[in-house]
Amino acid sequence: MGSDGELIDIVDEADRVTGRATRGEAYARGLRHRVAFVLVRDADDRIFVHRRTAAKRVFPSLYDMFVGGVVGAGETYDAAALREAEEELGVSGLPRPVPLFTFAYDSGTALGSWNSAVYEVRCTLPVRPQPEEIAWWDFLPEEEVERRLRTWQWTPDGLAAYELLRARHADAETARHRP
Repeated sequence: MGSDGELIDIVDEADRVTGRATRGEAYARGLRHRVAFVLVRDADDRIFVHRRTAAKRVFPSLYDMFVGGVVGAGETYDAAALREAEEELGVSGLPRPVPLFTFAYDSGTALGSWNSAVYEVRCTLPVRPQPEEIAWWDFLPEEEVERRLRTWQWTPDGLAAYELLRARHADAETARHRP
């Protein structure tokens, strides 16, 4: 995910670049920036779930069902999704994540808001998650993730992305069964 000194694009609500700032400055001033979320599934269709380390600046020690992070200055969402997924999973040669949808997230806090792109990727490689990013991890069946939504503390932006993903799947399922 990089450091506070990493340069990132600052964007408006329409996702147009309006300037650049360091990641630390963007969070300190609540500047809108870009984030990529990647839902990772293994060969058995289980979801990669992890708990962030206590040292993380944003949402420390919370669970997340996405890997990903802040899009670097001049970087595309697609490039950031692949880079972040490979870095956090500790793999190389991951297939290109498939873009699913975008959404704007407002933290409701001093952290501000970010424009977000959500992806999915299948990882059949053995993972070696970054210990500085990930304190615990496992691949969980989707039913188990659903049960844990009520009992674990999740990153609010990841939870928002997951709820949107669930709603899209439900809408697609409903549409598939219409006469």
